[in-house]
Amino acid sequence: MPKKSEMKNTPLDVEIDKLTNSIENSLTGEVFNTEIVRLSEKDKHQIPKTDWLFDWHSEVSDLKKEVFKLTTTNNPTIIQGLLSIEDKEDHIFMHLIESAKFNRGKSKVYLGVPANLVAFACKISFDRGYEGYVAFDAKTALKKHYEQMLGATHFRGQRMYIQTNAAAKLISQYFQT
Repeated sequence: MPKKSEMKNTPLDVEIDKLTNSIENSLTGEVFNTEIVRLSEKDKHQIPKTDWLFDWHSEVSDLKKEVFKLTTTNNPTIIQGLLSIEDKEDHIFMHLIESAKFNRGKSKVYLGVPANLVAFACKISFDRGYEGYVAFDAKTALKKHYEQMLGATHFRGQRMYIQTNAAAKLISQYFQT
């Protein structure tokens, strides 16, 4: 059950453009293998403040949160997207997800970045024994979108969650073992 203090989080405002097997070039359809790595305080220089909508330096500095970067395995220096999560001891809470500037809008380079990051949050939840449960706050206009694309369930207010079956489906889409 989410704590009342969690209700003041920034709602997710990212469109899940496509469920892919990894990330997919929007023009050619070519699929690229990805890697997701945790960022530390010393890695903040990898996130130019001018390239992102959110204050990721603050997210990395917050000791309660873990920030991860999504890159392609062929080019690990270019960040495709970022994810900020918090371990709530019975589920994972997603604070922020953001695609790189070149992966937003109609002329985006890659499809599948946000869903890849959500699947990773679900994987962490399973890895930590939380049965895939992931919670987040959603912008009102995107609730139906998250239900359809991610299998998320509305809890109350802006709070949504992904439960075991939907989490397992996302993980199998992105992380072949």
